[in-house]
Amino acid sequence: MLIAVLLAAVAAFTLWRGDSAPSAAPGSAELIDARGRAVTIDSPVDHLAIDDARYLVALGLLHPDPVSLLVAWPHDVNRLGEDTYRQFLQKSPELAELTTIASSAGEFNVETLLGAAPEVALLSLESGVTEAQVQQLEAAGIRVVFVDFFVKPFENLEPSLRILGRLTGREQQAESFIVFRADRMARIEQAVADLPEEYRPTVFVEAHAGMGADCCNSPGRGNIGDYLTFVGGHNIGSDAIQQSFGKLNLEYVISRDPDVYIATGGPHLEKAGGLVLGPGYDQAQSKAALTKVAGRRGISQLTAVREGRTHGFSHHLINSPLDIIAIEAFAKWIHPDRFGDLDPEATLAEINERFLAVPYQGTYWVDLQ
Repeated sequence: MLIAVLLAAVAAFTLWRGDSAPSAAPGSAELIDARGRAVTIDSPVDHLAIDDARYLVALGLLHPDPVSLLVAWPHDVNRLGEDTYRQFLQKSPELAELTTIASSAGEFNVETLLGAAPEVALLSLESGVTEAQVQQLEAAGIRVVFVDFFVKPFENLEPSLRILGRLTGREQQAESFIVFRADRMARIEQAVADLPEEYRPTVFVEAHAGMGADCCNSPGRGNIGDYLTFVGGHNIGSDAIQQSFGKLNLEYVISRDPDVYIATGGPHLEKAGGLVLGPGYDQAQSKAALTKVAGRRGISQLTAVREGRTHGFSHHLINSPLDIIAIEAFAKWIHPDRFGDLDPEATLAEINERFLAVPYQGTYWVDLQ
């Protein structure tokens, strides 16, 4: 625990140099963003633009009214989920009227961002923003800061939260959540530190399960795959997919016959008849959807399905600053002997109570046993 606290302090110091830094004016901070760029910001900032709706969740961990900080966002409601979006709207109706800018999943548009005139543009590491475009924005007085919660979460999630804390003047809240997450991760890491490779169960994660007739969307190396490795599992997708995500053919999945099957889903799969989880769904509905997904040709014959090691998890909670919930659930499913007493539900309840401006309510994971 002492080591974790010391490391956090070192990381905080190397991430930013506060008001006493000789290169920064009073009331400003020099940040090192996810692209390794040094950016000097006058803080706190209350005119932000974000290129990913999920940053509302990250800001909501630190600030009681994250929408009040925004002047523009991409209106990519699918990344939040319709029900979560409605919860944000109920709290802050002005969200619907904010200027629309390009999402990190699409082509970057300088003009719309210039028109919104934020103090700071908070952009995703995976966005296709060029250095020339960054220079164009900064020449217009818009500071650009890159953050990352999704590409390399083990490297970038904590520094990105510290950036948000410094930008918004909520450093203490950022550190509180970082310590909360780090404490739980340290326990899991210690429990599997001496685990030999032969005791790492093979795991197949089918992302967006039931989205279409073909199989199978899967994490490769990085992102969700890193979570599986961290909790003592072996992601079969990483043996065939070099990038973060890709596709596995059904024959490969059957030949590997994984020990554990985890499907991800959400409200966006309801029309396709896939796995539904999240606000608006109860355990019975999500369990019925998982039963249908796991009963498909090929998937149903996997040992993991036949022997009851079949689980469903919300994709919105995986690609999220709240990834500790997924980490705990995965650990419990992959090593029930070591993590039988983990309680992801209690962890989410504490996050709702202590941190989130808009609590997560609904069914976010389910099992078939």
